[in-house]
Amino acid sequence: MREIHSLFSLSLFLISSSLSVALDYNVITPKEFLKDGDTLSSPDQVFQLGFFSLDQEEQPQHRFLGLWYMEPFAVVWVANRNNPLYGTSGFLNLSSLGDLQLFDGEHKALWSSSSSSTKASKTANNPLLKISCSGNLISSDGEEAVLWQSFDYPMNTILAGMKLGKNFKTQMEWSLSSWKTLKDPSPGDFTLSLDTRGLPQLILRKNGDSSYSYRLGSWNGLSFTGAPAMGRENSLFDYKFTSSAQEVNYSWTPRHRIVSRLVLNNTGKLHRFIQSKQNQWILANTAPEDECDYYSICGAYAVCGINSKNTPSCSCLQGFKPKSGRKWNISRGAYGCVHEIPTNCEKKDAFVKFPGLKLPDTSWSWYDAKNEMTLEDCKIKCSSNCSCTAYANTDIREGGKGCLLWFGDLVDMREYSSFGQDVYIRMGFAKIEFKGREVVGMVVGSVVAIAVVLVVVFACFRKKIMKRYRGENFRKGIEEEDLDLPIFDRKTISIATGDFSYVNFLGRGGFGPVYKGKLEDGQEIAVKRLSANSGQGVEEFKNEVKLIAKLQHRNLVRLLGCCIQGEECMLIYEYMPNKSLDFFIFDERRSTELDWKKRMNIINGVARGILYLHQDSRLRIIHRDLKAGNVLLDNDMNPKISDFGLAKSFGGDQSESSTNRVVGTYFGVLVLEIITGKTNRGFRHADHDLNLLGHVWKMWVEDREIEVPEEEWLEETSVIPEVLRCIHVALLCVQQKPEDRPTMASVVLMFGSDSSLPHPTQPGFFTNRNVPDISSSLSLRSQNEVSITMLQGR
Repeated sequence: MREIHSLFSLSLFLISSSLSVALDYNVITPKEFLKDGDTLSSPDQVFQLGFFSLDQEEQPQHRFLGLWYMEPFAVVWVANRNNPLYGTSGFLNLSSLGDLQLFDGEHKALWSSSSSSTKASKTANNPLLKISCSGNLISSDGEEAVLWQSFDYPMNTILAGMKLGKNFKTQMEWSLSSWKTLKDPSPGDFTLSLDTRGLPQLILRKNGDSSYSYRLGSWNGLSFTGAPAMGRENSLFDYKFTSSAQEVNYSWTPRHRIVSRLVLNNTGKLHRFIQSKQNQWILANTAPEDECDYYSICGAYAVCGINSKNTPSCSCLQGFKPKSGRKWNISRGAYGCVHEIPTNCEKKDAFVKFPGLKLPDTSWSWYDAKNEMTLEDCKIKCSSNCSCTAYANTDIREGGKGCLLWFGDLVDMREYSSFGQDVYIRMGFAKIEFKGREVVGMVVGSVVAIAVVLVVVFACFRKKIMKRYRGENFRKGIEEEDLDLPIFDRKTISIATGDFSYVNFLGRGGFGPVYKGKLEDGQEIAVKRLSANSGQGVEEFKNEVKLIAKLQHRNLVRLLGCCIQGEECMLIYEYMPNKSLDFFIFDERRSTELDWKKRMNIINGVARGILYLHQDSRLRIIHRDLKAGNVLLDNDMNPKISDFGLAKSFGGDQSESSTNRVVGTYFGVLVLEIITGKTNRGFRHADHDLNLLGHVWKMWVEDREIEVPEEEWLEETSVIPEVLRCIHVALLCVQQKPEDRPTMASVVLMFGSDSSLPHPTQPGFFTNRNVPDISSSLSLRSQNEVSITMLQGR
């Protein structure tokens, strides 16, 4: 039926195309065509839909279908951003189903709204296409029922009434994607989205980077904590933040008759434009505003401020000290601070108020979803959990309400002269002193100041000598152990990486920063540089060198050598051009590059790599940090396990021990993430509070379909049994009792055969609030009872 209608529409267009009169529509029906030169206008004549060129000088024939402000002109949405028309013979048609269809001069479909819609198509009785006064292009059935709308698919611009966020029930996600250049609207390097892990927060990310570029922060009732200028705008705009089990989103509407747009430009800047009385676009706000706005520029427990020279300056919070004695304050995220006196939960810690701050990163936080707890309730809850490092109100209106708890280091903070927020940080009890003691301390301090300075100078000099001595000893140790491992000098590595240029920066792990480099012979390398504040350190560095120096397997990343010179410790690996597995599977667009054959190859490759570590390598190794970010991909998408800093070797008589099976739990979770494209900890579902593992287990036990994103490879019927078998094996790997979990040797055999599999029992770890014990129903389970349903993507 769709094909017949398309042919009929094309015939009508051929008949009408001889008319060269440009038309301006208010509404389009399936009987009309919007050809190049025609426009569709909003009722108030503010917005128009039509064809336009962005580069009149070099590419005037490249035409786009888009929506724009009429005066002053500003493009706000582009339909065919990835696929420009050539010439002026293109036209837009509205089908009888309500689909928008864009054709070129040869009547080839270049874009269709049905390819982006998450709603199932059905016959519409009276399809209409119109533009609302808010700038929303709407395909509707009659005047009410919305079939498709452009507000659900933002480009680089947010208008009043649009959303940023996610609907967990429909999996609809609203985010901004920058243009590639000012004259190329195809997706660029930056995205602005709402991170729903912990307390939801707006984040700006450069595509491919493992960390954020800029964090606008979480909503505090008046503004996002990383953009206090929004608080000063409250006389102009009303901001709305919605958070529920089904949906989390942010939107804004103007007060009075203000015309405004929020644009993510191609350089990663967020601009707020307001239309002036002179009918011009005026730049009202820019984010990031300065260098202190960039993510975690000063590291943990440190704040950034702009000094008199208009440059960023880092300082530790009171009661904290730098992790490194070396220059650290301008080094972006590489350093930070630690408690002067460590916290000790057994000895009554106290909480100190730090006012006027940008709230730290809330990725790993807990918050009071109902916003009902008082600040005192929040303090009690944080005090009762030794892992809780700080607390604050989620809403600063009406004196403050709601509770937010942090777990782990506090990063990405800065000081504000106004509109900052109070954060209460856990401190060692000895740091809480009375003012009287501070006076005594000042007197005593003045007496012993000279002695302290001398001691510090001596200690620093001795520390530097000892570090150099330990480095030389370690270097000799490697040579004496005959590890057959090349040792590079620092000059060679410095030249290869462009003196560790930020251009060659690949990412950061627990070990420290990783840089891309090229040796004199042309070989590309990846250099892991031990950071001064690394969570691992020299011992883990030694461990990684000794464990993998002689490992040889196609599914393990190859260590090419190391560099130990004075305080410098570096590992040199083969370079993996396709980055890590998480770069693909957790990205909606890039995940399409991994069909089932590639995913199965990655699963098998990781399994074989782990089997080699457990059974066939000389030392027998347990990895202990297996995750998507530690699985690298070569040119052919073959997996290679990396990052052995936390790995542990065990004896030859332990091959069947529980230790050998523990890593299976991590492997099982990884398999589920590869299949579903969802992170275990970041998974959200409208019907429950389980993580990904808990969700899959719940679906398995209840004989319900396991939802995975819509992919072309799932349309092949031969693939479904393999996918189900992988899910079955994954659940076997995460069983609660270690003795029930298969060894990796058994796992490899399970993937390579069609033999029947045992029934899995309840997993040993998943977030679970309200789910009863459901292991008793396993006797009813058979492998064929589970099915898969595809979630349609945009």
